[in-house]
Amino acid sequence: MDTNKYEEALKQYNTALNDEAVKAKVERIISERLAENRTPETMKFLFNSIELTSLSCTDSDESILKMVEKVNSFDADHTDLGHVAAICVYPNFAKIVSDSLEVDGVEITCVSGAFPSSQTFQEVKVAETALAVKDGATEIDIVLPVGQFLAGDYEGVADTISELKAICGEKSLKVILETGALKTAENIKKAAIIAMYAGADYIKTSTGKISPAATPEAAYVMCEAIKEYKEKTGVQIGFKPAGGMKTIDDALTYYTIVKEVLGNEWVNNKMFRLGTSSLANLIYKELTKSTENYF
Repeated sequence: MDTNKYEEALKQYNTALNDEAVKAKVERIISERLAENRTPETMKFLFNSIELTSLSCTDSDESILKMVEKVNSFDADHTDLGHVAAICVYPNFAKIVSDSLEVDGVEITCVSGAFPSSQTFQEVKVAETALAVKDGATEIDIVLPVGQFLAGDYEGVADTISELKAICGEKSLKVILETGALKTAENIKKAAIIAMYAGADYIKTSTGKISPAATPEAAYVMCEAIKEYKEKTGVQIGFKPAGGMKTIDDALTYYTIVKEVLGNEWVNNKMFRLGTSSLANLIYKELTKSTENYF
């Protein structure tokens, strides 16, 4: 493989995007299609697509165990609603989640690779990822090296991703683009393409640690990239918006974009995820008409 292979890959795609044109397309989709998706069936699907997330400096064995126990009890208490798609934690909590999680079908997602900055030695990223997988992580989320990308070192970015994917093996690797730092639709699409060619199984919007986090415009561009990648390669890549989702309408917005751009092939919780720490309670209360938080 020559050093220009990622530049050559980018030439196959239209990356010269206009931010205002993207915004207009998103506004049209939302105004025309969101309302029809506000149904109990969609709410249940959104709940089943949530990665219940705790990524705080105050996390402890006790707080993470409490979150897992809530997932376990919810599965028993609300068999009609199913369960969340995954529990997302720091790597040092992979083992406690793996040892205590009792619900089949709930993945154990760990952020890795010097989350959220992606700024450390590659050897450290490899070791952290390997330890997370050893301790029971079934999915790994890493951050694309944004500094390298903005400096134009696309090969270096791809090499980082590829090496960490090799550590994951058959376990899914999600690559967080940190779209708020990339700023433009053109950069977001280029980063998405490089991540997919380098081995990402999902692409994800944001860490939630910088502002802006996920935006509908970034989601639209990423979904367009996923669609074009599937057309060119035959490989279906998942999509995960994360960061900044505060309302049910926020989740419905991303669902609507995925449905309109990618189609029903992506309307399942293997291809579509929601990274959030608060949305599970909002959707739970909407579905059950409860006034109390569960999680």
